[in-house]
Amino acid sequence: MANDYSADVIVVGTGVIGCIVAEQALDAGLSVLMLEAGPRVERWQIVENYRNVPPRFKQNWNAPYPAKPWAPHIESELPDATTDYLQLEGPNGRAYRQGYVRYAGGATWHWAGICWRLHPDDMRLKSLYGVGRDWAFDYNTLEPYYTRAEYALGVCGPSEVELQWPPLPRSRPYPMGRIPLGPGEQRFTDAAARVGITNLPAPQARNSGVSYDGRPPCCGNNNCFPVCPISAKYDAASALPRIESKGGKILANAVVYRVETDAKQNIQAVHFLNPNKETQRVVGRLFAIACNAIETPKLLLMSKDERNPNGVANHSDQVGRNLMDQPKISAQMLLAEPMWTGVGPVQGSSIMMTGQGAFRSEHAGAMLRCENAALSAIGGQAALAKGLVGKALDAEIRRLSACTARLTIEHEILPDANNRLTLSDKKDWLGLSKPNIYYDVGDYVRRSHQEYTLPLLKKLIAELGAVESTIATTFTNSDHMMGSCIMGTDPTDSVVDVDCRAHDHPNLFLPGGAAMTTGGCGNSTITMAALAMKASDAIVDQLKRG
Repeated sequence: MANDYSADVIVVGTGVIGCIVAEQALDAGLSVLMLEAGPRVERWQIVENYRNVPPRFKQNWNAPYPAKPWAPHIESELPDATTDYLQLEGPNGRAYRQGYVRYAGGATWHWAGICWRLHPDDMRLKSLYGVGRDWAFDYNTLEPYYTRAEYALGVCGPSEVELQWPPLPRSRPYPMGRIPLGPGEQRFTDAAARVGITNLPAPQARNSGVSYDGRPPCCGNNNCFPVCPISAKYDAASALPRIESKGGKILANAVVYRVETDAKQNIQAVHFLNPNKETQRVVGRLFAIACNAIETPKLLLMSKDERNPNGVANHSDQVGRNLMDQPKISAQMLLAEPMWTGVGPVQGSSIMMTGQGAFRSEHAGAMLRCENAALSAIGGQAALAKGLVGKALDAEIRRLSACTARLTIEHEILPDANNRLTLSDKKDWLGLSKPNIYYDVGDYVRRSHQEYTLPLLKKLIAELGAVESTIATTFTNSDHMMGSCIMGTDPTDSVVDVDCRAHDHPNLFLPGGAAMTTGGCGNSTITMAALAMKASDAIVDQLKRG
């Protein structure tokens, strides 16, 4: 086991967090090696995969990303497939069936690109409402890092403060102006206004009418799920060539399975397996584990040794605990008049004001939005089910595609130590433990849905003039993985400090969603990226000081 690989900074994971840490370290003159469990593929291949996906899987964004045996993830909505890798249990296990992919670039391949910041009150739940936890710092501390992250990803957004979220002064404007709403989202905006609710244009990590960072402007393919075919939307895969141009090394198909500590609790190395099941050791001065809120705690728990019998970074017994997402409820509608979703990005606006209020002492806040994805696949399948042929079939496909719409609610959830990832006794192809996840959205979320968000949803459905509607009764995943290596100042009840540095290991950083203390109700990526910026500063400072 020769030490064939080494660098100043070893980054495990090549998603948005890993890319931010790597690039900031490279810009500071440090050497960087990134390791990725899955393959590295070209954009055209994902596009071609999607073209060949059977119609029944067109709405599953993981389908164009077939998993490699050594890097499994969920590929299908079929029950026998979805239970294969993630072992899910608890009252709401289905709501943690996360759709991330283990490819170079991570889940940014098929994210929506939405970049809502947390509201300051989202970071003070305990002090304001007596629930959850408070962050270890306030919004003003995070704001400059939010801005840096927005410029790193290339985020477009409104210039008017009243259309921004939160509606507070910013240290810099968005890098680009906002993308106009499509007709479907505009109709939703007008309906929301009639019931006294404001729908805001969303900040998005995609280019609005101009090129940015070598990426072209968005041309409205409406293909953000499952892949932007032209790279107008930020994805980490488009950042990897830039990292290599700066001297960074990227090693794909390298499944890290062990973090090695020394007698002083410094991290000495990580070990990985390749597709031939051969093992290799990688040494460095500092290590950043940026695999997401499932794979990061799984790796730490697998790395237990004599000094760390509960796993690396886990003297607090909090690794794997406090798993969060935003439990989602969707409604599908058929309208009398065309809604015409599908013009522009798949998501372009959200109602955020419903996430704030004194009610949060009793129940969760929530974000509501109209999905702007084209629903022609749903309309086509519904028309075929009617047994129509010829011109009648064509006309019905057109009608249903134009008049079908979908609304979504995403609820905030409290950090709860019982929502937990542990190691399953079931093994994957490499012989590594699969993740076992217990998940319960809790009465805080259930009360919100019954007393608050469901009535709002029904009001919006009626205001839009729906002639038919179906509201889901089961919470599902939003793919906004948070918690599991929670941040705090007390090493006895948290895993990392304010810079995402592990309390137990001075040269180990766990930046991103796993460190988030609370999640609010908006998409989590830009907060994860802001934490990565903050951690990057600490990483560079620590290594420069020696």
